Amino acid sequence: MSSTTRLKVFLLFAAGYFVSYVFRGVNLGFAPLITHDLGLSAADLGLLTSLYFIGFAVAQIPVGVLLDHFGPARVTASMLVFAAAGIWVFGASHGIGGLMVGRLLIGVGVSVCLSAAFKASAQHFPVARLPLINGFTMAVGGLGGVVVGSPLASLLHVASWRHVCVGLGVFTLIVAAAILLFAPRKADSHHQADIVTQFKGTWHILKSGAFWKIASFSVVTQGVFYAMQSLWIRPYLLDVMGLTPAHAAALVSVLGFAMMFGCVGFGAAARGMERRGVSVYAFCGWGMALFVVTQVLMVLRVPLPPVLLLAAYGVFGGVGILSYAVAAEYFPTHMIGRAHTTLTLVIFLLIFCFQVGVGAMLSHWPEEGGHYPVTAHVTVWALLIAIQVASAIWYVLPSRVLHKTERAAS
Repeated sequence: MSSTTRLKVFLLFAAGYFVSYVFRGVNLGFAPLITHDLGLSAADLGLLTSLYFIGFAVAQIPVGVLLDHFGPARVTASMLVFAAAGIWVFGASHGIGGLMVGRLLIGVGVSVCLSAAFKASAQHFPVARLPLINGFTMAVGGLGGVVVGSPLASLLHVASWRHVCVGLGVFTLIVAAAILLFAPRKADSHHQADIVTQFKGTWHILKSGAFWKIASFSVVTQGVFYAMQSLWIRPYLLDVMGLTPAHAAALVSVLGFAMMFGCVGFGAAARGMERRGVSVYAFCGWGMALFVVTQVLMVLRVPLPPVLLLAAYGVFGGVGILSYAVAAEYFPTHMIGRAHTTLTLVIFLLIFCFQVGVGAMLSHWPEEGGHYPVTAHVTVWALLIAIQVASAIWYVLPSRVLHKTERAAS
């Protein structure tokens, strides 16, 4: 397969994931405006924003089946139409009900983007290169995290959030058309398997001890990272660190750039470390541990520059993505789509729970001038750290399930 074809695969599906990431975090910029217009509480805002993640999550198993049955190009292009419709509904709504429907539609529509990119990469690249390729895909998506920082804040000074929604819908349809028309397609030898057989494969993954061992630490750290990055990191910067809105928006962009660097850097280093005797599983574990350490430093309010802490948060926050490459070592190629979507399902269910939970917990403290007490944020973060430490213990406990026998499973 030519390098041009592989580059085309990477760029097109990474563009789809970029769209997904912009939608994931766009409420960071919209939140103050929507809250002002509709008088939402922290719990309301958390629920509204997290509907993206619940829509994303509930679609994962059927999306995995569709990916393995019809291929990533057709499925991604079709689903992105729902995302475009969702952002238009969101932008046209004047009540929380319409906003919720739009946000849910967006989540369903972009639910395929990450797994489709990984599926396409698994079809067109050798397994040894997947950590790096997946890292680059995440980096392109991370640009979406940059865009919803200072660039979105600047755009909202000259255009209303409703007009921005219209533009996002148009851009989404352009990406969908490009994937449908130009993405190379590779036949899957198991393409003709019936839908029931496809769902049985998903059930096989859910029953796999190897899957749950691989997922244990990564799903929790990824759930915390994305719940915070897509909504609650901005209130933390304003309320705990005492930053101005402009400074907070700039640091959100720094976080996005740092995540891009971390995904590419850890993806590039993973196989090199494996040749030195450190497995991708272990390397991923060390990176996630550093993510937890970074959160501890933030909660303790150590006297370090905010930009340094946010950069570390971004660099180590995306390390858990290596678990997708680990999963590719344990499951056969024709089941990778379902393995990845099942992993994504668990991650996004946790993002939903964490995002709603953080909003509900913060609402227990009195709000003063649009801000919550430092104690409120610190309590929430400390609880999340405790949950991550518990999952880390399970991740490092010795186990016999991590033998590469799943690759031979049908």
